[in-house]
Amino acid sequence: MKALLLFITLSFQLAFAQKEIKHQVYFLTDQYEIPETEESRLLLFLSEIENMDIKKVSIYGFCDDRGSDSYNMVLSQQRADAIKTVFSNNEFDESVITNVDGKGEILLNVVNDKDLYKIRGLNRKVEIIVQPYDPPRVKVEQPKKETTEELLSGELKEGDKIKLENILFRTGYSYLTKQSKAVLDNIAEILVKRTDVYFTIEGHVCCTHGTRDAIDRKTKKRNLSLARAKTVYDYLADKGVKRYRMKFVGQKRKFPLGGEPELDRRVEIVVTRIIKPKSSN
Repeated sequence: MKALLLFITLSFQLAFAQKEIKHQVYFLTDQYEIPETEESRLLLFLSEIENMDIKKVSIYGFCDDRGSDSYNMVLSQQRADAIKTVFSNNEFDESVITNVDGKGEILLNVVNDKDLYKIRGLNRKVEIIVQPYDPPRVKVEQPKKETTEELLSGELKEGDKIKLENILFRTGYSYLTKQSKAVLDNIAEILVKRTDVYFTIEGHVCCTHGTRDAIDRKTKKRNLSLARAKTVYDYLADKGVKRYRMKFVGQKRKFPLGGEPELDRRVEIVVTRIIKPKSSN
């Protein structure tokens, strides 16, 4: 009976542990700036979890056994904060980050290794713990509305704002997915014919602090909303839409929609001018 209870307990613990995903970021002595190789590993980790339905994320900073208690507490908190900044800079929904805590030092005997230098190196870290919903939540289906193509083909007036539905970007990047290009081909075909319409392409990002822009992982510049708008601008131009009819602008996170964070990661067309046909006498 005891063996059966032990088996059930271990099975439960294993199942629970499998729901958590962990990642460690390691730091140099006395530093809280993220080393380049570690940042690359962190960005790869973010790309692996970006499509998960995440319940919460905990970020814990640690130091090795050197330094005073007060020094180690401050440094470990700075390391945790540095990791949270990377999450924010890369359009990660901060509302699920429930803990960003510096835990101070890890004692040497926590790691089972005889190499003192290696032990201390493994202790200078931030541990990220991701807990997804298991099973993922069922998303509420949005009511059906006119498609982007239908809106652009219909009657338009100055000031109309049209979201480009199904134009998707990978989190933190400004290049289009293959599926998005197919949708944008249809939009370009309509806009080539609608020579009466002049418009601005607006790029928006989600999840950054205040009205800051997010970082484009490809260029490392903080102009992701602008880069996405320009990507759409260049694509439409390549498909035959005249450049003099278009402008592009990055709106950063100035206009959140108030719903799911990923909905703020969007591109919109704003009609700026309608050329009315000249009446014949």
